Amino acid sequence: MRKALARTRFGASGAAAIIAVSSVIALSACGAPAPSPAVPSLQPAAAAGQQAAAAAAVNPGGMAASTRVLNPANGRLEAVVPDISKTVLLIGDSQSEPADGWPRQGLAAAGYKVYFGGRGGTGFVSANGKTGNYIDALLRGDWLLPSGTPALIVIQGGGNDAASGASDSQIAGNAGLLIAELQARYPGTRIAMIGTLARGENNGGGRRTEVDALLGSVAAAHSLPFVSVGDWLTRYGLAKDLADAVHMNPSGHQRLGTLLEGRLRELGLERRPATVQGESSWSRSQQAPAPTGE
Repeated sequence: MRKALARTRFGASGAAAIIAVSSVIALSACGAPAPSPAVPSLQPAAAAGQQAAAAAAVNPGGMAASTRVLNPANGRLEAVVPDISKTVLLIGDSQSEPADGWPRQGLAAAGYKVYFGGRGGTGFVSANGKTGNYIDALLRGDWLLPSGTPALIVIQGGGNDAASGASDSQIAGNAGLLIAELQARYPGTRIAMIGTLARGENNGGGRRTEVDALLGSVAAAHSLPFVSVGDWLTRYGLAKDLADAVHMNPSGHQRLGTLLEGRLRELGLERRPATVQGESSWSRSQQAPAPTGE
């Protein structure tokens, strides 16, 4: 599996090396970045220092759009994101895509800015015809990863995989590839997973609840924190806030966002400002030594 992933990385990296570094991104909750025209490849040293001039645009999810820069370490274009150290990279589907989606609301309430990578209709195995599944989209550059080191990475999804009939082995296999790739791209950044929103095993949750449990086992195998939401619709009386069979109305997004915030804090995944975290240890180091007597 590692060899296959390496071959995929190599092929995708070669394609990315000929993409123009002067493209402008406009992150949107409703669309993926447009592909850039191909240009002759640049020397890594020169390309690494180039950034595209771009007018600021506002992402409906709350992030300010900026420029693309070529990462010389992997030969890929990445988005330059303001305040990356305060930002969560959220990978998800149509539950996360809207500006008011409950995963975004919960993460924002837990102290993060949100950079969204994903698209409705996709998942660990599922593609939507224009954008690949999570691992394919990441490797092909269907959506851009941010440059630098995010404060947290959160992977949400599974609903489209449940609807498309993807097998347990397909879902678990692609989830493992995605986790490995993200860990390689962002060593040291915490990764957490959010499962598949559903009604619960005894309330018609069906395959969606099964996929939620499967993703929980994947997270456990990789020692990742996991938020199970496979029964939240019925456990918290939220079925009445559905806008359709699987998506929430504004009230439902807000209520789920509050629940998610609480769960993130229980798991210790809320953002703690670095200045506050460092202050206590610095203060202790500056304390005068206790008197030892004469």
